[in-house]
Amino acid sequence: MIVQSQIYSSTVPSNSRNLASHTRNQNLAGLLLGPSIPAGPWEKYKKMLFPFGSADILNTVSSLGYSFYLFLNSVQMDLRLITKTGRKAWVIGLCSYFIPIILGCGSMNLFRPMWKSIVGDEISGITVVFITQSSCSFAVISSLLNDLKILNSELGRLALSASFVNDVSGAIWAGVGAAFFGREEVNMGIRMRHVGAFLAFITFILLIGRPAMRWIVKKTPEGRSVNKAYIYGIIVVFLGLGYFARYFGESFLVGVIIFGLAVPEGPPLGSQLVTQLELFSKCFLSSMFLTSCTMKMDLTKWNSLSLVIAISCVIVVVHLIRWVLCMGICRYCKIPFKDGFCLALILSCKGIVDICSYLLIYETMTQSRIIVDVMIISVLVLGTISTLGVRALYDPSRKYAGYQNRNIMNLKHSELRIVACIHKPWHSTHIKNVLEFCSPAPDNPLVAEILHLMELVGRSNPIFIEHKLQQSASSSYNYSGELIVAFDLFERDYVGCVTANTYTAISPVIFMHEDVCNLALDTSAALIVLPFHVKWGGDGSVESEDSNIRALNEKILARAPCSIGILVNRGPSFNSTSIRAAMVFLGGPDDREALCLARRFAKDADNRLFVFRLLAHDKDSSNWDHMIDDEALREINGAHVNLENIRYEEITIGDASQTMFLIKDIANKFDFIVVGRRYGVRSPQTFGLEDWTEYSELGVIGDLLASHDTDTTASVLVVQQQPSHEDHIY
Repeated sequence: MIVQSQIYSSTVPSNSRNLASHTRNQNLAGLLLGPSIPAGPWEKYKKMLFPFGSADILNTVSSLGYSFYLFLNSVQMDLRLITKTGRKAWVIGLCSYFIPIILGCGSMNLFRPMWKSIVGDEISGITVVFITQSSCSFAVISSLLNDLKILNSELGRLALSASFVNDVSGAIWAGVGAAFFGREEVNMGIRMRHVGAFLAFITFILLIGRPAMRWIVKKTPEGRSVNKAYIYGIIVVFLGLGYFARYFGESFLVGVIIFGLAVPEGPPLGSQLVTQLELFSKCFLSSMFLTSCTMKMDLTKWNSLSLVIAISCVIVVVHLIRWVLCMGICRYCKIPFKDGFCLALILSCKGIVDICSYLLIYETMTQSRIIVDVMIISVLVLGTISTLGVRALYDPSRKYAGYQNRNIMNLKHSELRIVACIHKPWHSTHIKNVLEFCSPAPDNPLVAEILHLMELVGRSNPIFIEHKLQQSASSSYNYSGELIVAFDLFERDYVGCVTANTYTAISPVIFMHEDVCNLALDTSAALIVLPFHVKWGGDGSVESEDSNIRALNEKILARAPCSIGILVNRGPSFNSTSIRAAMVFLGGPDDREALCLARRFAKDADNRLFVFRLLAHDKDSSNWDHMIDDEALREINGAHVNLENIRYEEITIGDASQTMFLIKDIANKFDFIVVGRRYGVRSPQTFGLEDWTEYSELGVIGDLLASHDTDTTASVLVVQQQPSHEDHIY
């Protein structure tokens, strides 16, 4: 039955980049290598490449790879996502699946003579088209969102949830169809025996397989890899159970999927299985499988143009109905029209799982080859339209545009909200340094949103956990346990002054900036603190560099909805109640933002703040920006000049070399140094140094302080004021 083939799409995809575009390329390759396009003088080379019998060997090997592909996708699937899905996704997913089928099958019954005159004996195939085109694969949709880099956007999350509901609905319908309609050639006794064996198979996996794998997870020390013997044992069992499923009338792939769903997703077991098998199965064998599937198409045997046109029209009408339904529901839910249309395009995308389903239909049912070929070609068309349409219409970064002032300068109250990002365990100590630098007090309160960023491995859907409220779509694996304890203790140390909320975001590296920016937007944060990508050792040498962290920082600097601070830590944590800090001020919005943060630090009378203003030798006092700088510094040089813990000094700079010597002179005299980024700003004080900057994300002064040639153990915070609306990348 056609419904049986849909169960194979109820899995989730790998996180391979550009998987959707690779699917189109493999389809085109199969079309060129197959009999559809005559090779002419190159035909002899095609026969050399694929001699007699080689197609069967290729299909066998690649089918094994596809079974691994489905197994790994099932391992990555989190079934509890169904309980976390909102009502909008439920309505969109169910309506987009059932309503086109109901309308299509209803029209078939009402106007059967008309359909009979158009498609002849292939009228049963029209029902197949209605069912297959109404469904969407969670695997394909997630791959498309990953390809478009909107997996973590609001639209991406809604599309992922809606496709999950749609896919699970199709899987349930597939199970019902396989159990009651797929074995009409056998008597009722054998049919019921098959159903009973299938239920016993599922029960065995749930009661024995799942607990056994949880025992493996429990036996694995935290942070360690799973024993290789367990991995090999799981692979052997996976192959054996898939083969055993054939004895009660189910496909090999059914056993593979069900066993994969029993594997606990995420680390340590699920992630290690994915790491071990992903390259071989998903990137190599499944690509061969898709190409070999498309090679079976033969467009030269299309002998009924009217049938091709009829099937094409049915596919178009089904997707038009789904588009209207999706946009209508989005309109009712007050989702912008453009976003609703993009969502409809996304849910129309087809891919590798759909092609496999179509070929299973052809091999297990007496369906016309023309119908299957047209549906395979529709995969290429719909995939291209979806990708190009969404890429042209949807821009997830526009919501971060700076229509509102979210920075320290424009705070209308004393409470400062900070989003602090942590990647590695040692980052927590450095982040505490920054929080202490903000001098939390009853009249200077601080709200710290601590975000632990983890790379998505061994699962498909990104998750976001708010630990204080225990809102999670994750498994029971203990994420960020030490981090939660550390900042709970920090909150108790500053009771009444600090509120610390801890979060964990697990997503692909290329989408982590979405989690950071979304949290900053939702919490109305004024500052995002990002750890620098370089780690220094105790002797001042570089221990390690992380290019992923650097790329993430650059994305956030371009898109953040508030001010940003990059923390460069080259020394130990603060070990005294009195902190000596310096502020290097050259002028401009970034320096003024850094100055506002330094003033908060100086509210603690035990701290000492030194402000160094570097003036050009030929300064223009009538310059508007210079006048704004004077006004900002008046609170340091004027109202607070008598405070003993603040010292202000103006230094006239003749050329950039004097600036460099001054920075190196003060670098090792303070515990903490705050500077503005001033990216792209050229001034006489730094003229020429811009061309020698190694870390552009730190600006000129920050780069000098982070240089290998600068001897310092101070923590350095490089501040960039909230990017304006014009500065955002679209």
